[in-house]
Amino acid sequence: MNTKKFLLKTTEEAICVLGHQDSNLKLLEKKLKISIYVRHSRKDETVMLTLRGSNSNTDKAIRYIRQNINDYRSASDLAFPSKTNILNKDINLPEKAVYRTEYGELIFPRSRNQEQYIKDILSLDMIISIGPAGTGKTFLAAACALKYLQENRVKKIIITRPIVEAGENLGFLPGDIEDKVYPYLRPLYDAFYALLGAEKFRALRDENIIETVPLAYMRGRTLENAFIILDEAQNTLPEQMKMFLTRMGVFSKIVITGDVTQIDLKEKNKSGLVLICEILKDIKTIKFVKFTDQDIIRHSLVKSIIQAYDKYEEAKK
Repeated sequence: MNTKKFLLKTTEEAICVLGHQDSNLKLLEKKLKISIYVRHSRKDETVMLTLRGSNSNTDKAIRYIRQNINDYRSASDLAFPSKTNILNKDINLPEKAVYRTEYGELIFPRSRNQEQYIKDILSLDMIISIGPAGTGKTFLAAACALKYLQENRVKKIIITRPIVEAGENLGFLPGDIEDKVYPYLRPLYDAFYALLGAEKFRALRDENIIETVPLAYMRGRTLENAFIILDEAQNTLPEQMKMFLTRMGVFSKIVITGDVTQIDLKEKNKSGLVLICEILKDIKTIKFVKFTDQDIIRHSLVKSIIQAYDKYEEAKK
């Protein structure tokens, strides 16, 4: 009986070769009458496979594994079809610029917090940003999402938010479901309109490369090869937040944005965003970014208004 080893160098290779609960390896063992042992490294993301069986069958298994990895890489390297590949890669961006809009405007971070926020988005798979309105949480996340799409690092962008009614029921609004949720998703549309222009945004939506969807419609999905933005996360219920977080698939990135001072839920202490600040705080690969009124980039009055409200709320305690 021969023993051979094969190293899977990345998490992506491991997921591709092993399958769900090692299902791919179990089929390979059965088909070739060999044994495969899996050892995950604690120091890095590698996985060592030890194959035992006849010389010819272990060789066949290794050829199959190599071919599986090569096929996967080829599929991942495919660019978008030409009719939807309307985002040309901008290789001439100045230092610290994250994106150039359809109108030629360069998108830069305007504060230290924003600069760190962009760095975290580009280096980690899950970012949770919390802060007042006007600090660029959603806009910068949208710019980073388009950068990833532009560079073919994701296949699509998914933008979502909870539908929380404030004095007006969805059922009383005219039109189909898309018409009913449009007012709630409009702030997300505005960010992409500013970055892409309405025509390109609509074209990418028509091709389902940019998808806008209410949070309630996410259940049951696995979101792979996607840049996912959850906006207004302070209005999620704990079970909604858990459902959303567990939608994350391979090669995906999640950015969660919210303002814990603007919770529209009837029971404000049941905000999913507030809860994950405690539940996920010890996971080192999840980064929390907290903005303050010093990061506000809207009209100068916005900062003064927020400070006045903070002072008023503090005096009431």
